[in-house]
Amino acid sequence: RKENVDESVVLNGWVHSRRDHGGIIFIDLRDRYGLTQVVFDPNFNNEFMSQAESLRREFCIEVKGVVKARREGMNNPNLPTGDVEVFVSELKIINKSDIPPIEVDDRKEASEEVRLKYRFLDLRRPTMQNKLLFRHNVAKAAREFFNKNDFMEIETPLLVKSTPEGARDYVVPSRVNPGLFYALPQSPQLYKQMLMISGCDRYYQLARCLRDEDLRSDRQPEHTQIDLEMSFVTADELRGFVEKLMAHIFKETLDVEIKVPFTRLTYKESMAKYGNDKPDLRYELELTDITNTAEKSDFSVFKEVVANGGIVKCVNPEKELGRKEIDKYIEFCQQQGAKGMAWVRVTETGLESSIAKFLSDEVQQEIIQKTGAKPGSVLMFIADTKKKTNFVLSRLRNKLADDLELYNKKDFEFCWIYDFPLFAWNEDDKRWEPEHHIFSMPKPEFVDDFEERPGDVLGDLWDLVLNGTEMSSGSIRVSDPQLQSRMLNFIGIAEEEAEEKFGFLLNAYKYGGPSHGGVGIGLDRLVAMMIQLTDIREVMAFPKNKNAECPMDESPNKVSDLQMKELHLQYDDVAKKNLEKKSEAPEEVVKEEE
Repeated sequence: RKENVDESVVLNGWVHSRRDHGGIIFIDLRDRYGLTQVVFDPNFNNEFMSQAESLRREFCIEVKGVVKARREGMNNPNLPTGDVEVFVSELKIINKSDIPPIEVDDRKEASEEVRLKYRFLDLRRPTMQNKLLFRHNVAKAAREFFNKNDFMEIETPLLVKSTPEGARDYVVPSRVNPGLFYALPQSPQLYKQMLMISGCDRYYQLARCLRDEDLRSDRQPEHTQIDLEMSFVTADELRGFVEKLMAHIFKETLDVEIKVPFTRLTYKESMAKYGNDKPDLRYELELTDITNTAEKSDFSVFKEVVANGGIVKCVNPEKELGRKEIDKYIEFCQQQGAKGMAWVRVTETGLESSIAKFLSDEVQQEIIQKTGAKPGSVLMFIADTKKKTNFVLSRLRNKLADDLELYNKKDFEFCWIYDFPLFAWNEDDKRWEPEHHIFSMPKPEFVDDFEERPGDVLGDLWDLVLNGTEMSSGSIRVSDPQLQSRMLNFIGIAEEEAEEKFGFLLNAYKYGGPSHGGVGIGLDRLVAMMIQLTDIREVMAFPKNKNAECPMDESPNKVSDLQMKELHLQYDDVAKKNLEKKSEAPEEVVKEEE
């Protein structure tokens, strides 16, 4: 900076660019903190000029020199160091670099696969450094908040017992116990509950979670969770605590004031108003159920759907739309699985469209009244099963909001969705299974007879949603061993199997387990959303690709025959075929550029 002029300094970093002007060599030296221009001038020091001429992109060097103010008119306002330059008196080449296969420059981005293969170079880019720094600051803010509120940071095991948690486990064979396996934890769920039984009444951890599931932009085989559990706490107290945590993180990292308390919606309300349990509340655009009105119409599509137990709902974007735009939304709804999309335009006297003639004046006025539509608005209808109607309209709602720019993309709107059904019917297996996980408490009014009316049972569990994306799930846990056994038995885990899989937890509850509850917040997803990103790989140092592979270290990889023998493992035909296929695959050639 200007205040450092005439000071002697030592700088370490990478050669970002090199320019030679009339025998004077200018280097942009890059480190995590930015760029600094260093100057090799033979009139200042001629000793290192030959070395300076050999410098190329990504050479790692150390320079000693004197800070000088740049000549008038030569300043660079785009750099914090743009008013000064360092005249070099000593140069040390720490390491040379081959021609880099990707540009360490935010203005040029390579393909995703190449970026992942050379991730160590990709991470040198300022934008990636900033993402990692922001992630660090979010984690730091979370830790600060927990530490101020008497929480203990406790690590739970990474080699654990395999228990059913929803996704597939990653399993680890035991060498010292042939034929037996550990699992890598999908979450610290059972162990944080054990900590509550152990008297550690306020626990947190930035926990590594590993799940063998299909990948997408917001999922990875391994992710990090801001995990917390509290004893002797109610659902409202726990949710209030998480609100304060989020407010602290956003204030410390973005200097953004988050409105608390967050909006609270029951699952039933959310499905009715928005068609899903992850509503984006940056815009209103509520759905309207007109099933009872549609039943009175002469429109055969509506009448047939209602007669078969379906529903009719509509959305009103409160915007004037042309026929081409409407046709675009009809096509979109069909892409989401709808048979079609009916629509009407609101006029001063009623409704107009090809279906208006099937709607009596009474029905038309009832629709206008229920939707609150103004003249010029277009109402869009989906008539189908309840599940399909809600799904399609929730997608249409989001698309309309994007297309019509109904919200500020930089806003943050949290909400809680609570009173979820505790059980869901699995049509394939013809049995009830937990909607979230089996350790969540039923609401008090369902405890005595949940087996008799499983479809009605609500759980004391909730999701935290930010801008239409689920950020966390939480619940009050079952702490009564008899109730836990009943619930396990109800979903088909008999006493003997329950003892085998969860015996350590059920046994611990016999020794005075406290009431408790907790939440797990996806750190990767939270960080990505805070900086307006949709792909969590952009905020992870070393993510996997869509095939759960790491192109950089080439994992997963074949292990040695000795390791296979020690673990008493052998390849079956499917594995052998896959290994042959991998060995035959040509190695990707990355074009090098000067």
